[in-house]
Amino acid sequence: MELLERRRALIEERLVDVIDGVEPEPLREELRHVALSGGKRVRPTVTVLACETVGGEAEDAVDFGVGIELVHTASLVVDDIIDRSELRRGTTSAWAEYGHGPALVTSDGLLGEAFALFSADPRATQAVAEAMVELGVGEATELTAQPTSETEYMTLARRKTGSLFRAAAELGAIAADADPLTVETLGEYAERVGVAFQIRDDVLDAVADPAALGKPTGHDAAMDRPSVVQVTDLSPDEANGRARAEADCAIDALERVDVTDETARSYLVELAEFVVERER
Repeated sequence: MELLERRRALIEERLVDVIDGVEPEPLREELRHVALSGGKRVRPTVTVLACETVGGEAEDAVDFGVGIELVHTASLVVDDIIDRSELRRGTTSAWAEYGHGPALVTSDGLLGEAFALFSADPRATQAVAEAMVELGVGEATELTAQPTSETEYMTLARRKTGSLFRAAAELGAIAADADPLTVETLGEYAERVGVAFQIRDDVLDAVADPAALGKPTGHDAAMDRPSVVQVTDLSPDEANGRARAEADCAIDALERVDVTDETARSYLVELAEFVVERER
């Protein structure tokens, strides 16, 4: 775990540096409020580990990792407006703290800082732009035409959650100057991890004990959000089985990668296992 903590520390330090350099001060404070209020930093950790897995150094991938975390955070700001959620990561959401207009400006500011980091490599910019197109289609679909079958649900999960996970891993491979096939394969790994994560998240929201989960449950049903439990005929156990299948496919994808650092790869395998076994 020491290896992971060191990488998270690199990410956190660089994230603070980026936010501290934002002008003007009011925007900087709003970005600090949403970007430095906690979070597991899963996506940037995937970026760094993917880079190391195929021969790069952790430091090579930190900027791209921070960039994908900023994109993810920007999407959460908008999600909170759509869901009317007043809390995020245990603190006031951006719109609840500053109002809708400043919250949207905050989201724009986060994206601007992110793409400044990606601009070092056109491949990075392209990977994230493609992910954001998918994310946008997913958000629009959720608002206007909710899925009514397992197939439609899986497509939505891939777009809304899998796309940024995919970009995170692709960015790591790009930072390591990996070949296109390796970039694609690591992207497949992470996209499947993201889908598994979303399915398990839906199941926990539907059936977990709030005290054990550490947050209120039933949010998807209350907001009429397209949870796997609501829009398919799958039982919670069957849905967990689908999540396990996605995680297994993710691990299979890693088997097709020419690995340089087995330790980094082992952490990617552990992540795929964790997302379907987690209880919170």
